Amino acid sequence: MTWTTRRVVALVAAVVLLAASTTLANRVLPGWAYPVCGLVAALVLVALGRAAGCTWTDLGLGTFRRPALVGLAGAGLMAVVFGLALAVPALRKVYQDGRVGDPDFGQLLWLTCGRILFGTVLIEEVAFRGVLPGLFGASDDRWRWPPILCSAALFGLWHALPALAIGRNAAVHAVFGSTPVVVLQVLAMAAAAVAGIFLHWWRHIGRGVLASVIVHFVTNAGGLTLAVLVR
Repeated sequence: MTWTTRRVVALVAAVVLLAASTTLANRVLPGWAYPVCGLVAALVLVALGRAAGCTWTDLGLGTFRRPALVGLAGAGLMAVVFGLALAVPALRKVYQDGRVGDPDFGQLLWLTCGRILFGTVLIEEVAFRGVLPGLFGASDDRWRWPPILCSAALFGLWHALPALAIGRNAAVHAVFGSTPVVVLQVLAMAAAAVAGIFLHWWRHIGRGVLASVIVHFVTNAGGLTLAVLVR
């Protein structure tokens, strides 16, 4: 990969856009605008990647059949995990989260198919498993650690604001109850970075971002649904 001026400018613009997006979504915009912000940011990121010379394959958007099949396989694995968590009382505590509240069916549908799908999953997968790895020089032909680690590190930083509320999870509070908020925030960001590598593995195996989109969506939406069931 050659570091052209266009690629460097696109990379800087993408990072600035993501910083602005997470600030707006978590601190400024009303709840209904959260998925709109994510969708718009995702489209702009794809445009930046293309302007920098990345192909659709570089961005993880070159094919959809294989990514869909791999993603569905991952969704099946996550369904098994959720089934076990629901069946084993000791595991339910992991999903007891004070941030969930008491949503009805309509609100839950909005949270999963609106906020999570477009405000969280779409922008995060397009950005951190698609555009940024493409700009850093990742390839589906072989696993390359430098671009994947760079993207994962930025994915961890992306969670800086959401991580401030991680202590409201029952399992986290039970283990780290007296831990300073800043330490919990750093640990949550580190965990997000590791999750970013895991999600990129699904994109890599599936040869497309759709694979990681499906796994990510089922993980988040399923986790929220389970949290509502065990609250």
